[in-house]
Amino acid sequence: MGGSKNVYASVKAYSKRGKLLTKPDFQTLAESRDLEELMTRIKNTVYGDAVSEIQKPYTSQSIESALRSRLADIHYSIAKTSGNSGVLDAYYMKFIISNLKLILKGKILGKAQEEIESHVNLHAEELIKQRDVVVKALVAKDFEEAVASLNSVQFADEIAKAAALYNEKKNLQIFDTYFDKILLQHLAGAMKNYSDKEATKIVAMDIDFYNILSVIRGKFWGLQEEQIQDLIISTSPPARELLGRMMAATTVRDAFNEISSTKYKDLVPQVENELDAIAEFERAFEMSIYSSSLRSFTKMFSFATIVGITKLTSFEVRNLAAIAFAVEQKIPTETTMSKLILEEE
Repeated sequence: MGGSKNVYASVKAYSKRGKLLTKPDFQTLAESRDLEELMTRIKNTVYGDAVSEIQKPYTSQSIESALRSRLADIHYSIAKTSGNSGVLDAYYMKFIISNLKLILKGKILGKAQEEIESHVNLHAEELIKQRDVVVKALVAKDFEEAVASLNSVQFADEIAKAAALYNEKKNLQIFDTYFDKILLQHLAGAMKNYSDKEATKIVAMDIDFYNILSVIRGKFWGLQEEQIQDLIISTSPPARELLGRMMAATTVRDAFNEISSTKYKDLVPQVENELDAIAEFERAFEMSIYSSSLRSFTKMFSFATIVGITKLTSFEVRNLAAIAFAVEQKIPTETTMSKLILEEE
């Protein structure tokens, strides 16, 4: 990665960091009485242009779609500015992976193509000329055909495994997890070429988060140990040992207790109910990734700031999409705010 390109990208990351929305900004947006008012308020933020094309009647979905388009533009320009970074390319793949998830889950649930289409925004694919792959899956007549249409893509075997395990367990979340695995394997592979300690820290957290959660969820879903093993992404020996101990644990709670002796001990949930514990852990871990991304800005001109802004803009758009949904569904502002990924007071 070229030094001067990196410096320029880092400066750009800093200027974006300065434009991120603050907690009061989110509060104001979340207090909107309806989508009309929300749109007016978004138009006063840096996302004004992003939503300017949305037609009435507004829906949380059309707002989210426009914001995802903007996020694709942001990530595309960050990746372009910083030269060919495998790490940023792997993060960018998330757009394509989440579309494929939506399409294949839609097919499993027997949804009509039009309905699935309304949830899929292909702007990210258009930017990197990958539109055909996704469209092929979208126009397939059913789940089997959609899976078959993907047999030439680089992660075809993982998709086939996901389909097989889904057919056995009939659990859509298993399907999600396999797609996350595709993404994180790319990330782990790309990470091998970097010496930047700070940047590797954020990416390593993403990988740990995925691995730990996959073991916990696998236990919760009643998967066999070798099925869980197949979800895990290869990682450092100490991490592998920890995951092994977690897999061998009898219950979800015992698996969580294994984390108590690691650097993630503060994230171990205190609630008894397994489903609540998993959700609590997931949130705590994401908050911790968010904080690390914010901290990546302590060192100017490092690759970490570029990874950091990629993560922070993703959290920001996710927060905005959550607010749009909450305003549409008339969910109380406090509830909405408590679900966002923001700095703790």
